[in-house]
Amino acid sequence: MAYSYETADEAWYEMLAEFAKDNRKNPTEAESLLWEVLKKRQLGKPFRRQHIIGDFIVDFICLPAKLIVEVDGGYHNIENQQILDKKRTEWLEKKGYKVIRLTNEEVLYDTKNVIIKLKNVLL
Repeated sequence: MAYSYETADEAWYEMLAEFAKDNRKNPTEAESLLWEVLKKRQLGKPFRRQHIIGDFIVDFICLPAKLIVEVDGGYHNIENQQILDKKRTEWLEKKGYKVIRLTNEEVLYDTKNVIIKLKNVLL
């Protein structure tokens, strides 16, 4: 497994890598739907899923565009998780990434507008 230069602890990275591998095998319904769109390059750019950056995993990333797409489930409505999400987004933005957070509902029930939103960011 490749070790990330942004991760301070190799053991932590290996644990994250195993977790990411498991997540790829067991995606949520929304993640599966969005991945089908992204892997077909309907947005014209290559994406990866369950990518490790620093000490955490992002749902989807387009490395050429430095765009991260996070699909948030219900637990992201909990105040403590919202604080963590905000800090993580700020950290990623300081690293030069654009971050888009989507809800499961947006992806599942408004996929067309999600694609438009992503295309607008990639332009």
